[in-house]
Amino acid sequence: MNKKRIQETAVLIFANSAEVDARNKTSISNPELFYELTAHTLNIVRQSGLPFFHISEKEQRGNTFGERFSNAIQDIYDKGYENIITVGNDSPELRTHHLTETDEHLKLGKTVLGPTLDGGFYLMGLHRSNFNPSLFQKLPWQRVGLFSKISHLFSTNNSTLHTLPLLRDIDILEDVSALLNFIGRIPKAVFRILADFAKRNIQFFETHILKSEMRFINCSFNKGSPNLLLFPQ
Repeated sequence: MNKKRIQETAVLIFANSAEVDARNKTSISNPELFYELTAHTLNIVRQSGLPFFHISEKEQRGNTFGERFSNAIQDIYDKGYENIITVGNDSPELRTHHLTETDEHLKLGKTVLGPTLDGGFYLMGLHRSNFNPSLFQKLPWQRVGLFSKISHLFSTNNSTLHTLPLLRDIDILEDVSALLNFIGRIPKAVFRILADFAKRNIQFFETHILKSEMRFINCSFNKGSPNLLLFPQ
């Protein structure tokens, strides 16, 4: 009988195509931006030397985000990997050292999360023993408090959690303005597109970004970004 070879860590890039992202994220509907973001993510992952799988809307299965994400994770485990590092394509500050640090902590038996400013996460490192598809699907995906909820889930499984630095992601127009303040931390191609986008939408930024306000967002993101966001001055 052939036994499946046990392998250690693989990266799951759970990200839609640029065209689908542009349709879903209507306030920043720019396929070129999402193409560059995906290219950046692929480049960062390749530099880590870890095996990786890009699962877009073409391969995703399920009716809800939780189902599609959980099924994608299970598919990678079924290939024989013990650990999975999941990332999306909307975190331009992501670097290879975030992946290698995650891999190191996974080998120590820890679970890893990289939080985002909106209360979601840009990266998750998870051993198969800490993955419960049923509980995972019930998490408040794309809602406020996701990071807190998933952290609590891991703690109840007696998993030691390692937290990576806080990063920004791109989901809505306001995120563009925030990221433009960090030119040295995002890819030049992405910065060029964001700067051009901001220039063409200068009236929006002048009238909205400088105010502290609560906004409701109703769109389909690649990972755990909430629908309800608070933007401070």
